[in-house]
Amino acid sequence: MPIATPEVYADMITRAKEGGFAYPAINCTSSETINAALRGFADAGSDGIIQFSTGGAEFGSGTRVKDMVTGAVALAEFAHVVAERYPVQVALHTDHCPKDKLDTYVRPLIAISQDRVAAGQEPLFQSHMWDGSAIELTENLEIAQELLAEAAKAKIVLELEIGVVGGEEDGVAHEINEKLYTADGDFVRTAEALGFGDKGVYLLAATFGNVHGVYKPGNVKLRPDVLKRGQEVVAQQFGTAEKPFNLVFHGGSGSDLSDIREAITYGVVKMNVDTDTQYALTRSIAGHMFSNYDGVLKVDGEVGVKKVYDPRTYMKAAEGAMADRVVQVCEDLLSAGQSQAG
Repeated sequence: MPIATPEVYADMITRAKEGGFAYPAINCTSSETINAALRGFADAGSDGIIQFSTGGAEFGSGTRVKDMVTGAVALAEFAHVVAERYPVQVALHTDHCPKDKLDTYVRPLIAISQDRVAAGQEPLFQSHMWDGSAIELTENLEIAQELLAEAAKAKIVLELEIGVVGGEEDGVAHEINEKLYTADGDFVRTAEALGFGDKGVYLLAATFGNVHGVYKPGNVKLRPDVLKRGQEVVAQQFGTAEKPFNLVFHGGSGSDLSDIREAITYGVVKMNVDTDTQYALTRSIAGHMFSNYDGVLKVDGEVGVKKVYDPRTYMKAAEGAMADRVVQVCEDLLSAGQSQAG
């Protein structure tokens, strides 16, 4: 299917919340990882989201160019072409963008989609994330208001974060402390600033103990009830529906399935996945190299074995391994078998 239109993306979000499931948002950095994500979605019968972080987009442009916008556009255009051959709906998204990179990443990408929409085309991306977690909430929401208005002109969705996701991703690091848990008042202030869709559609990454990367059980305490309470406080104060926010789960790698499933019941419609799929891809390649040591290396003056050091050999296996991990995530998030694309 073609990459989701704004209308299809809106329907995807609504169906997830009403249907009690969430979409995996798979971080990709190359054409190969995009292929793996698409294959995984299709194998699971799940719609999904492909996203590029600032570092992933820069990498996608090549190590000589190292330009975030160039890489994001190139990867997005590739996804637009290849996704047409898969029987599921896929949306494109950009991940964490801090304040110092807005002018070199998110704002130019929104402008590209605005130009496309003005020319009668669909936007290049379906959503972008503004990560203001490192600054004070007032400024965070002021920037979110400005970006939400610009995104609405391009018929795309804005994602923002209130609270702090711990750990490190793409050089952005946060301590593991009480800020990992979004306060009730921050939910209220977000609703006051951004409304409930009347100013533009947005996704909210509220935090409940989330940490990027891998952590052993017990090191971080996830409290999905933070999301439940935030939804309830806002619904009561503003008289809205039971779950007014479309929530995002960051830092989900290594989380207990029970915590993931509980978070979904409180309105999580999107969960970011990066560490687990990275490992699945790399573990497959490492296995190939260890199993074919004297074939991938010209040991003791020998010539090696071309068919085992041909990148296609191990990258085909790596694509399959990452796709299998995507299938598992779809099953965990209950999105498997939920696609209505067919």
